[in-house]
Amino acid sequence: MKNMKANIVNYFNKEDWSSFIDYILSVAETVLGLSTNYDIGIVLANDAYLHELNMQYRGKDKPTDVLTFPDRTDNYLGDVIISMERCTVQSEEYGHSFQRELGFLIVHGLLHALGYDHHTPEDEQIMISLQEKILATANVKREAK
Repeated sequence: MKNMKANIVNYFNKEDWSSFIDYILSVAETVLGLSTNYDIGIVLANDAYLHELNMQYRGKDKPTDVLTFPDRTDNYLGDVIISMERCTVQSEEYGHSFQRELGFLIVHGLLHALGYDHHTPEDEQIMISLQEKILATANVKREAK
């Protein structure tokens, strides 16, 4: 990667997703035109962990697919926590690969860490467009598994 360094922690299993995560972040960095050196934490976890965080920080008593905790101090963007279990379920629900869903969740979390949000229809459209552009550039498509 050029300027972005991912600190990856995998609490979920022993599978190594670091090359894929670095690749997605590198493509995102290029598409978004980021030129500053950034660090970002990527945590791969299970539903129980995301459920606990979702309840603690958002008051929602259910698991979720991705949570972002922006930091933005000393070029640290924050932490993106992804439920690998939700990723599996959603890839099956949407009929595309696990890799595509994981790529989407990484990009979605990164955009939140950079300050993007989807509270209004206009903001949501901006995020959707950026997500799709990054994933298309990375050649991570919505095709079936």
